[in-house]
Amino acid sequence: QVQLVESGGGLVQPGGSLTLSCAASGSIFARKTVAWYRQAPGKEREMVAEFTSGGNRNYADSVKGRFILFKDNAENTVYLQIHSLKPEDTAVYYCNSNPPNLRAWGQGTQVTVSS
Repeated sequence: QVQLVESGGGLVQPGGSLTLSCAASGSIFARKTVAWYRQAPGKEREMVAEFTSGGNRNYADSVKGRFILFKDNAENTVYLQIHSLKPEDTAVYYCNSNPPNLRAWGQGTQVTVSS
């Protein structure tokens, strides 16, 4: 059974930084594109960053230059470094494959940006 566990969120002031972690059990990330998604209150879930199976990193325009995606294959963990946080980054952040495995969504980790 695939399990995804996100962590690292918190309350941060604008301009601050966080590093989110996604630990995966099972082979959900094997030879697949891995992505971070977020869902803000009242909005649909959106993809913000992906690590393709070919090793490329792609970012949504809204986070480009501020979010950095990297992974540790040995530990089957994916990380998302977030810099220069803005209030509009407030959301629950999730990881999953892309396209997502609908049965694998974790609880996510809450990021709140507020002064």
